[in-house]
Amino acid sequence: MNFITRFLTTVALFYLSGCTGMPEQITPVKPFSIDRYLGTWHEIARLDHSFERGLSQVSATYSLNEDGSVKVINRGYNKAKNEWKEAEGKAKFVGANDTAHLKVSFFGPFYGSYVVFHLEPDYSTALVSSYNTDYFWILSRDKSLREDKVQYYLSIAERNGFDTSKIIFPQQ
Repeated sequence: MNFITRFLTTVALFYLSGCTGMPEQITPVKPFSIDRYLGTWHEIARLDHSFERGLSQVSATYSLNEDGSVKVINRGYNKAKNEWKEAEGKAKFVGANDTAHLKVSFFGPFYGSYVVFHLEPDYSTALVSSYNTDYFWILSRDKSLREDKVQYYLSIAERNGFDTSKIIFPQQ
């Protein structure tokens, strides 16, 4: 099964499971400015899933669509296949536009949660979850973070119920 088929199948199953909620211990960032969040983010760490497995140099780029939704382009390099993989999606706010709880779709009408639950005041680093604690990312505007900062973010993740022993650190 090729990457796109696997990715779309995984995403479809993910979204079919009713995935616009969030873990009960997570609180989305508020106030939140989508304008400040737009641009490119680099994946520093994540809980591994099949749709990203084997990818390095992972980034997410966000821009506004004409209809006010957010265009999402996720990109990563598969070294084993010597090729770049890319998926384009659309995100919309679940509630108020000043609350960092969005729903994102990469496949038709099916949406999954995208919850920013920690964000540096300068919008340089974000901790992101989905509808449960099986999904976690540390995103940064920079391709790397100091080790003490990574440990700080991992401690926040652990306090919020994420299994930090399973977090991986893809090469940037």
